[in-house]
Amino acid sequence: MSGLVYTRYELLRAFRNRRFFFFSLAFPLILYFIFAAPNRNVTNFDGSGISLPLYYMVGLASFGTMVAMISSGARIAAERQIGWTRQLRITPLSTRAYFRAKLLTGYLMSCLTIGLLYIAGASQGVSLSAHSWLEMTGLILIALLPFAALGVMLGHLLNVDSIGPVTGGGTSLFALLGGTWFPLTHGFLHDLGLFMPSYWLVQAGHVGLTGHGWPLRGWITVAAWAALLAAGAAYAFRRDTKRV
Repeated sequence: MSGLVYTRYELLRAFRNRRFFFFSLAFPLILYFIFAAPNRNVTNFDGSGISLPLYYMVGLASFGTMVAMISSGARIAAERQIGWTRQLRITPLSTRAYFRAKLLTGYLMSCLTIGLLYIAGASQGVSLSAHSWLEMTGLILIALLPFAALGVMLGHLLNVDSIGPVTGGGTSLFALLGGTWFPLTHGFLHDLGLFMPSYWLVQAGHVGLTGHGWPLRGWITVAAWAALLAAGAAYAFRRDTKRV
């Protein structure tokens, strides 16, 4: 099996997953209109310095994209259970092509989520320069790298029965510590959030106000999480492979 064929197979599986579409697309959109529509004129949401429609546009995009990225773990766990990954290892598909397909699928699904939330945000008065839209999107995509690695790692460590609760709980915890639901401006959650990749994922929304990207701390935090979880994903994959 070639890398292109496997990537196409992954995309078809993702598009046919109704649960994925609900939690990564429909659920964030529904919540966005519930929060933003009645408060579209709030220009300084809870001291964050940005408007409520912009804040929740990025916050809920972060939630949806985290789901899209981590959901690759559920597909991997299902493949392991039915022996599909074992069959893949005896095909010409390389390990690099395998991981590339998982990464591309997660990013394509994430871009769909981002695009829909951007359209929803624009309908609620979010207006940014072309440069701000592009920079904000770039930071969001970079901040998703740790979650892509996390999905692969969990998929090779957990079985089908346990991965659902773990990924659901993990996404909810990252969302809380990242400030998806409310701004983290001070206190313990803020101090802890500074060390979370989800916090900098949400902070990408500040580009729309200040025109500046992350400080050095944000880049270091995201890079450290990405490196750590990528190493964990590689270890989990090698351990899983040795069982065959």
